[in-house]
Amino acid sequence: MKYKSNNNVVYSCKYHVVWCPKYRRKVLVGAVCERLKELIMQRCSEINSEIIEMEIMPDHVHLLVEVDPQFGINRAIRSIKGYTSYTLRKEFKELTTRLPTLWTNSYFVSTVGGAPLNAIKQYIENQPRTERRKET
Repeated sequence: MKYKSNNNVVYSCKYHVVWCPKYRRKVLVGAVCERLKELIMQRCSEINSEIIEMEIMPDHVHLLVEVDPQFGINRAIRSIKGYTSYTLRKEFKELTTRLPTLWTNSYFVSTVGGAPLNAIKQYIENQPRTERRKET
């Protein structure tokens, strides 16, 4: 497993994120889809987030992304959604006539990667016993 670091933290924070256009409209097609991919890659580069995988469906976006924990996943997604909405609505006027806003306020996020939950739980539970053995 590869780890990243900033000045203070060594981390591996990967997230699966899904969000939709308002009313789940199927507007992420053709030139809009291609431009959206470019914009997401550009914004992620600007906020030092790494896109691991991205898939854009006509009515939703899937993003597998690694984000610095000091920046935060909420701030990253707000930044991506805000920037892409503003730019796409400026470049594609049809998005302004059919939708009051491009994206819904909500999104799905789930952490991914790392050790299984049970392995981490067992490791933490065993810490007191491990520390006691070292002291004696």
